[in-house]
Amino acid sequence: MSAWIKMIPPEAAEGPLTEFYEMVTTPSGTVDNVMRAHSLRPHTMEGHVVLYRSVLHNPDNVLPFVFLEAVASYTSIVNDCEYSLTHHFANARRLMDDEARADAVFVALKAGRPEDVFAGKELALLRYAAKLTRDVGRMTKSDIDVLHQAGCDDGEILEVNQVCAYFNYSNRLLNGLGVTTEGDVIGYYQEKS
Repeated sequence: MSAWIKMIPPEAAEGPLTEFYEMVTTPSGTVDNVMRAHSLRPHTMEGHVVLYRSVLHNPDNVLPFVFLEAVASYTSIVNDCEYSLTHHFANARRLMDDEARADAVFVALKAGRPEDVFAGKELALLRYAAKLTRDVGRMTKSDIDVLHQAGCDDGEILEVNQVCAYFNYSNRLLNGLGVTTEGDVIGYYQEKS
């Protein structure tokens, strides 16, 4: 079982669900469970994929994709979401193209010690994402001031805010419905065109 609720398989899709599944089919020809979880309400799948692509894979982002994948992974670690962590750290690992660095990043993020491998504005942004995930009600203007002092501009802060916010949404979808990676192709990553 790959979720605690019914998921309509692509071969049984009808009507609008067929179109939405076509929109989210990966280059490997599969539909990941994160999208299949929406199959009983296909309109939510459309919103999900549009949000996902706009915050993580938009070519107008200025922060490196590999760093945004690290933010995604760290948010998923804080939320204990194995599904997103499995997919998105595989993407980060591939983009790093350095096994020793990837291993060090993974260990540091899992230990809640990003300072072991990140510095400067990247470290500040990761700390911001962790607080935004863990203590959203305690966010203050001083959290943004710290990011400015670390050299972040408002656009970079917004990018990390949106990636973190998206993964908080997705992690709750996945953990709340018991969605697993069973049957998914792990580490799919569409190159920037």
